[in-house]
Amino acid sequence: MRMVYLASDHAAFKAKNEIAAFLESAGISYEDLGPQELIKDDDYPDYAFSVGEKVAAEEGAKGILLCGSGTGICIAANKVKGVRAAYVESKKHALVAREDDDANIIVLDSLTFDPATDLEIIETFLNTPFSNADRHIRRIKKITDYENE
Repeated sequence: MRMVYLASDHAAFKAKNEIAAFLESAGISYEDLGPQELIKDDDYPDYAFSVGEKVAAEEGAKGILLCGSGTGICIAANKVKGVRAAYVESKKHALVAREDDDANIIVLDSLTFDPATDLEIIETFLNTPFSNADRHIRRIKKITDYENE
């Protein structure tokens, strides 16, 4: 498996650290892009852009982002060319995000963070390949073409 890039804002700092511990214990190569300490007035776009740029630049890389609601950091990550970030709430969402949309970043929220559920969601995301179905390739190409205009 390729590198996984991880980051959060202050609202999801504790959850991010739990995910980092999980990745470490599972032997998954990852880089924690921050924050390294709780910074109450940090801004989620900074972390979204950092993870997005790393993921977009490295073929096969994946990202995990978290903020309070999951919404803001997802919007910001999707502004990075080449990123397909998906906010997910279940294993099924993670599965479809990978199989159909070839999502390269998963976004979780700290408002409903539950380690038992969210770590299963992450495992599903990291272990599910893109289907390579013609219809999904066609749809992703349309997005990429639009993004490149």
